[in-house]
Amino acid sequence: MKAEVFLPDDYRPADDEPFMNERQTEYFRRKLLDWKSSIMDETAQTIEGMKDGTRNIPDVADRASEETDMALELRTRDRERKLISKIDAALRRIDDGEYGYCDETGEPISLKRLDARPVATMSLEAQERHERREKVHRDT
Repeated sequence: MKAEVFLPDDYRPADDEPFMNERQTEYFRRKLLDWKSSIMDETAQTIEGMKDGTRNIPDVADRASEETDMALELRTRDRERKLISKIDAALRRIDDGEYGYCDETGEPISLKRLDARPVATMSLEAQERHERREKVHRDT
């Protein structure tokens, strides 16, 4: 069993420390776990709201508005469900020691990018190349 890493509340990964050292990996693990927990809480609230919200609304316009709102909410939850699988994959990469490195080049992903998008699997440059290739294939 791995010893718990002490992480001050105000800790932020910095470029002047070794890349993906214990403190950085613990910082990103906690960030990912907090994000996942937040999504799960929102999902539980949506489910509760749907259970409580099944009511008979006589006005057609009001009913249509409520159904539209619920459809939007469900689409949001579906996107978040997919995000949870990305979060789980990022947590597995942390456990495997692969987190923070670009899938395409093997180079470190910038700490700023990881902080903004902790589920990132490619460096900014590799992601831009990937998106340009996708656009070219989509446009042809």
